[in-house]
Amino acid sequence: MHNHWGGSLEIAADSTVEDEKSRNNLDWDRASLANQGYNGNLDQTQQSWLLGPPEKKKKKYVDLGCIVCSRKVFKWTILSILIAFVVIGLPIIIAKAIPKHKRPPPPPDNYTVALRKALLFFNAQKSGKLPKNNGIPWRGDSGLQDGSDLTEVKGGLVGGYYDAGDNSKFHFPMSFAMTMLSWSVIEYEHKYREIGEYNHVRDLIKWGTDYLLLTFNSSATKIDKIYSQVGGSQNGSTTPDDHTCWQRPEDMDYPRPVQTTTTGPELAGEMAAAMAAASILFRDNNAYSKKLRKGAETVFAFARDGGRRNRYSRGNPFIEPYYNSTGYYDEYMWGSAWLFYATGNNTYLSLATNPGMSSNSKAFYMIPDLSVLSWDNKLPAAMLVLVRARLFLNPGYPYEDMLKSYHNVTGLTMCSYLRRYNVFNFTQGGMIQLNHGKAQNLQYTANAAFLASIFADYLNETGVPGWYCGSNFMSISVLKDFATSQINYILGDNPAKMSYVVGFGTKFPRHVHHRAASIPTDRTKYSCSGGMRWRDAKTPNPHNITGAMVGGPDRFDKFKDVRTNYSYTEPTLAGNAGLVAALVSLTTSGGVGIDKNSIFAAVPPLYPVSPPPPPPWKP
Repeated sequence: MHNHWGGSLEIAADSTVEDEKSRNNLDWDRASLANQGYNGNLDQTQQSWLLGPPEKKKKKYVDLGCIVCSRKVFKWTILSILIAFVVIGLPIIIAKAIPKHKRPPPPPDNYTVALRKALLFFNAQKSGKLPKNNGIPWRGDSGLQDGSDLTEVKGGLVGGYYDAGDNSKFHFPMSFAMTMLSWSVIEYEHKYREIGEYNHVRDLIKWGTDYLLLTFNSSATKIDKIYSQVGGSQNGSTTPDDHTCWQRPEDMDYPRPVQTTTTGPELAGEMAAAMAAASILFRDNNAYSKKLRKGAETVFAFARDGGRRNRYSRGNPFIEPYYNSTGYYDEYMWGSAWLFYATGNNTYLSLATNPGMSSNSKAFYMIPDLSVLSWDNKLPAAMLVLVRARLFLNPGYPYEDMLKSYHNVTGLTMCSYLRRYNVFNFTQGGMIQLNHGKAQNLQYTANAAFLASIFADYLNETGVPGWYCGSNFMSISVLKDFATSQINYILGDNPAKMSYVVGFGTKFPRHVHHRAASIPTDRTKYSCSGGMRWRDAKTPNPHNITGAMVGGPDRFDKFKDVRTNYSYTEPTLAGNAGLVAALVSLTTSGGVGIDKNSIFAAVPPLYPVSPPPPPPWKP
C-alpha cells in the first residue's frame, strides 16, 4: 500500500478497524470541544493532532477556450497590454487624429514657370469666337467675317491664330507652330500632365488644326487649291489693312482679303506635318485623329503633285515680303516623316529616305544656314525626327544607309551649335547668332535649344552617352548645357538682366509691339489711324501679353524696349512654339526624358513577328 505522505507503509490486517475507530472518535472529540466552548490553548503538537498537515493553496486558472493559463499570468498580460496602449498606442491615435498640414510640393523650376506663361501667349493670339475660359480678359471675339465671301467654305475662315503684333493670319508659320507644339506634347506628355498643362496645350493645338481643316476641302481625297492667308498688307500701301491700321482685332473694320494658292508644296507639306503630328496626339479621339490623318494625306498629295511645285509665296505681294519660302524639299522630308509615324505606311518612310530628298534639300552639304531650324527651314528637324526611327525602331534595309547619313549630319549640326567650333558667332553675353547678327534672333535660338535638348534625350533613352564631333567624343551633358545656357539667356541671364518673355521675372519688355496689348479696353473703338496714338505712346502697354517672347536683343546684347521698333519688341507665333518646346524639354517637373513609344502607336512591326515556340513534345 502506498502512503500519500511519502514512502510505503506495511500495516497489520486489523489495523483498518482501529484506524476507523480513531477517526470517528476524532470527529466526535472536535465537535464536542467546539460545543463545550473550549478555549484552552493547544500546543503545536496538539494542534497538529487536531488539524492534520497544513493544506496547500490551490492555483487558480483562466480558461480562454483554446488555452488555459494562470489567472495571475493572465492579469499581468492584460495589465502589460493596457500600459503599452497608454504609452505607445494612445499617442499614435492622438497624433493621427490631429489635422495635418500636407507638406507642400517642391516649387516648380523656372522652366515650368516660364512654360505656363509661354502657353498663355497662344490664348492671346486666338482669332474667332473665343471660349469663355480663354483666360485673357482683354481679348474678345474677332475676325468673325473672315472668309465670309467664300462660297465654298461654310461659315468662312473663322478661327486660327494671329501671327504676331498685327492681325494677319499666315497659314505657313501657323502650321509650323502647331507641328512644334504637337511634337513637344508627343515627346513630353508626362511633363505637361505633371504641371497641369496637358489639356491646355491640347486645346491650343486643336484650335489651330480645326482652323487648318477649313483652309482646304478636307472631305475630298484630291484638292486643287489651299487658302494660304487671311488679312495682311502690301508694302507701300496707303489703304487700310493689317499694317497701316493700329486697331484691336475686335475693332477691325477694314477689308481682310483671303489669299488662295493653286501651288505650294512647302505650305501643303507643313500643313500635312501639322495635322499628322496632331493625329498622333489625339489618338484617344479616334474620329478626330482619323479626320486629321485624312486631311494630312490629302494636302500632302497636293504638295507632291508635279504640276504644283511652285513656291506658294512666289509673286504674291501679300506673302513674299513676310513669309517667303526658299524651298520645299525640307517640307517633303518633314511631312513624310510625320505621315509615316501617323499612318504606319512605309511608303512615306521610303520617300523621306529617298536619295533625291537629301540631294534636292542639300541635306549633306553642311551649309551652316541649313542647320538652323525655322518656319522656313525644317531640314535639321526632319533629319532628327527620322533619326528617331533609326534609334528606336532600327528599320534596317533599305532605310539604314540614308538614316545613318541623317544621323551623322544631325551629330554635325549639334557640333555646329557648340562655341568651340566657331561655326556660328556668339554675343559677348553668350547668345548664339543663328541669323548672321540680324534682328529677331531669339526664335532661332529657342529652336536650336530644343533640337539639342531632345537629341540628348534620344541618346540618353538608348543608353548612348554622347556623340562624336570629329575625333572628339562629346557627352550628352554638353548638349543640355548648351540648351540651358540659351534658354537661361532668354529668361534673364544676359547683360541686360532682362527676361525677354513677358511676365517672367520682374524686368521684362513693357512696350511690346502688339496692337491688342497696346490699346486699352476702355469701350472706345479707335479708328484705323486713331489707334496710332497708342502705337506711338511712350507709356507701357495697358495689357501685358503674358508669355510672349519678343524678337530679342541685337548682336551686341543691346535691347530697346520701344513699341515702334518691332525688330526688338514683336513676338511671333512660330517663335513662341519653339520656346514652349525647349522649355518643356528642360523642365524637371514630371521627371526627365521622353515618351519613347507613343510616337510609334500607329507603326506596325517592320519585320514579321516571330512565331510562338512549338508545344513541348509528348511521347
